[in-house]
Formats: sequence, structure tokens, C-alpha cells
Amino acid sequence: MSIKHLRTLVAVAEHRTFSEAADAVHLTHAAVSQQMRALETELDLKLFDRTTRTPTLNATGRALVEKARGVLRSYDNLVPSILDETSLAGEIALGAVPTTLTGLIPQAMTMLKRTCPALRLSIRPGLTTPLIAAIERHQLDAAVVTRPVLLPDGFQFREIAVEPLRLIASSDTANDDPIDLLSTRPFIRFNREAVVGTQIESWVQTKKIRVSETMELDNLDAISSMVYADLGVSIVPQCCVAPANALPLKWIDLGPSAPDRTLGLAFKADTPKGRIIAEVEAAMRSACTPGNSLA
Repeated sequence: MSIKHLRTLVAVAEHRTFSEAADAVHLTHAAVSQQMRALETELDLKLFDRTTRTPTLNATGRALVEKARGVLRSYDNLVPSILDETSLAGEIALGAVPTTLTGLIPQAMTMLKRTCPALRLSIRPGLTTPLIAAIERHQLDAAVVTRPVLLPDGFQFREIAVEPLRLIASSDTANDDPIDLLSTRPFIRFNREAVVGTQIESWVQTKKIRVSETMELDNLDAISSMVYADLGVSIVPQCCVAPANALPLKWIDLGPSAPDRTLGLAFKADTPKGRIIAEVEAAMRSACTPGNSLA
């Protein structure tokens, strides 16, 4: 029984079909089918119900998947578990919400590379819900996300920063009343599929503000550019680490009932990369410290 076959089996369980599992483990559909038949032959067990067009795991197959996950965790943790404290190495696949990609992520990852030069990093941008789903499917090790309303079972969330939501307007705007600006100026909405977009929408509705929406974007740079061009106003999180070359905009407090968004690191509690994730968390906290810079 090979580790490769067990990874393919778990991929089939997580992606439901041989075709989607093949994409996940970078094999052909035929290769996945061959591996699963070879595994059944080696174990002398029937793992799939093949009476339907799409083979599905039977009870024996599902039980084996749970055991296989434990074996894979132990295998993946083999090298990290014997590394001493001064030689942290390996690879981490990290997800990140778009608002962190021009401030927090580059600064924290630069710090991390200085302290852990043997560590290999890959970054995947996305919204909170898809990133958490990617962690569940073992496509990512951890992700910097907005705290979701609910976390899946077995997940941990380590708070990194609390970012207040502010109204942004062109620097030439004389009015400082957020309610009046939202009621009278075009509104550039933060994507409502994002957790923070839902927070913004909820606050606007609670305040019974009738906005005149002109566009809906999920990229903070794009929103800032539109506001800088005086095409409207928007509500966005004030990032814990300011992006380089930030545009000169007017930031207006929303008042005492203003919401904020909690930014943090989400990961599975049983991850074999706990020590690496702890280093990532430490770098992010350091990047958020006032006065920190890449210099």
C-alpha cells in the first residue's frame, strides 16, 4: 500500500468523483481508476459501489478514508517533527483575502523569510469562505481571513488584528458626515460575497441608508482608485498594515456604532504544520506592530 494511493483515495472522498480527484492530485481519470482498483486488489476489499455510473465509496471505503487521513498526517509530519527549533523548514500553502495582499502579507512574509530562510511559501488569494473550504480539502495549510460567523468543526482561528470599517472619500470632499455622504454620493460597494462585504451591507441596512450603488468590487486597490477619481464613496476596512504607496483619500469615522472586522489565521487543529503556522502567526503579529517596516 503506497502513500500515493492513500492520497488519491482521500482525494476521491473529498472531491466525490474520479475526474475531480484526478485534477486535485494531478493525474488522469484513468490513473485514478487504476490506483483505486490496485488498492482494492492489494487489500482484498471492495471500497467502491460501482453499480452506478459514478463509483461511490461504500462503508468500508469511508472507514478506510478516515484511517488514511491519520496515516497521511503522520507521514506529512515526519520531517517537521524531527526538525530542531533553529532549522524550521518545509513548505506552507497560505491563503489570503485580497485586502491583505498589499500590506500585511508582503511585510509579514518578508519577516518570515528572514527568520526561516529554508521555508518555502506559496500564496493563494481568495475570499474567506472559499479559502476555508480549500483548507478543508487540504489544498491550503492555513489562510488569513475575516473571522466567519461559523468555523467548521476541527478548525482554529487565531486573531491577528481588528480593523475598523471607515468611509473613504476623495481628499477634496468637504463634507465629513458619513450618513449624508452615503445618502447623496454614488456608492462603491464592497463585494457582498466577502464576509466584510456582508458586515458593511448589514450596517447600511441597520442605519436605513438608501445608497445609490454604482459598482461592486472586491479589490481594495480598485475601490480606492475609483474613490480617488471622485466616482463615489465607499466603506472599507482600514488595514492593520498600510499598503505601500497608498492613495491620498479622506478616511471618515462611521460613528459609535461602526462595525469592525476581525482578521486572523484559520487552520485545522490537527495540522502537521503547527510549528510553521505558529511562525507565520508571529510574523503577522510583528508586522502589525506600530512602526514596523520592511527596512
